[in-house]
Amino acid sequence: MDQQGGVKQGASGSDVSYLVVERLSRRFGDVAAVDDVSLTVARGEIICLVGHSGCGKSSLLRLVAGVDRPDRGRILLDGEEIAGPRSHVEPEDRRIGFMFQDYALFPHLSVTDNVRFGLARLDKARAAARAEEVIGLLGIPHLAGRFPHMLSGGEQQRVALARALAPQPRILLMDEPFSNLDRGLRDGLRTETLGVLRELGTTVLMVTHDPEEALSSGDRVVLMRGGSVVQEGSGRELYDRPRNAYAAEFFCSFNKIPGTCSQGFLETPLGRFAAPDLAEGARATAHIRPHSLRISDEHAQGLECRVLDIILMGEIEEVRLLASGVPEPLRVRSTVRCSLRPGDAATVQLTSANVLIF
Repeated sequence: MDQQGGVKQGASGSDVSYLVVERLSRRFGDVAAVDDVSLTVARGEIICLVGHSGCGKSSLLRLVAGVDRPDRGRILLDGEEIAGPRSHVEPEDRRIGFMFQDYALFPHLSVTDNVRFGLARLDKARAAARAEEVIGLLGIPHLAGRFPHMLSGGEQQRVALARALAPQPRILLMDEPFSNLDRGLRDGLRTETLGVLRELGTTVLMVTHDPEEALSSGDRVVLMRGGSVVQEGSGRELYDRPRNAYAAEFFCSFNKIPGTCSQGFLETPLGRFAAPDLAEGARATAHIRPHSLRISDEHAQGLECRVLDIILMGEIEEVRLLASGVPEPLRVRSTVRCSLRPGDAATVQLTSANVLIF
């Protein structure tokens, strides 16, 4: 075991299959919380489980932690079966760290004692040394004597991370670890935390409901829906090459323009797009991201439309347009301020070939 919380290569495991989830299922009555999920995590990899509330991501985390038992399937960690039809290793014996959404710090214990809480198996001197080491590693020695009510949200998050890393877990589970923080603090602290975990080589399974957080944080992203895996891969893969409309729309808002397939192309009011896999006469929808459109005045070439509304979103401005033949208002987003006003005639053009058809 690495002395800073990472895990060294073991004889029984491999880098490719450090954590293996095989056809895991868990039902609560008629609800399939986890439905035939398979997943492989490499040693030192950071995986983000993402999806809407109730998709099964937290239920999967609980099964890996051992606080719940699967109805079917099995889980292996570093070659050891920790859950399955004939085995169930108790949570305290799995050597898995768990960082909760609300941090779950003990209010009557100091920061040092909170960090030492999971070190009961060590003698007092070794536990004190390990706690001091991890507190120093995370840059919070000045907080050692304080109590949780004396800490800011960001400080509580660092203490919770220190407590989770102190026992040198084989894998760290994180359930919405940044959701309680203000956005400005959340972004900075997430970058800092993930930097520490990567430096230590810690294997991480992190749950989030935030699409941007998932895309920017994980080495791989696992999108779930209804207890099942919809798609997994790198953030770029899921954003640029989603397998279906659900995956596409989870990570980005789209202009959805219906059309009909003719001679290998989808014909729409905004243009024709290659669709070689669609049957002649098939109905489909072109998904176009708001930043892939550009607005010009009414004299330019493009689809004729009228400005409905202009919404300032800070750095970005969104313009909503009514266009002939398009059932829903088109949305155009840009960092360039629009000189048109609601009611003005305009034209809109496609500026990117990245059109998704489902």
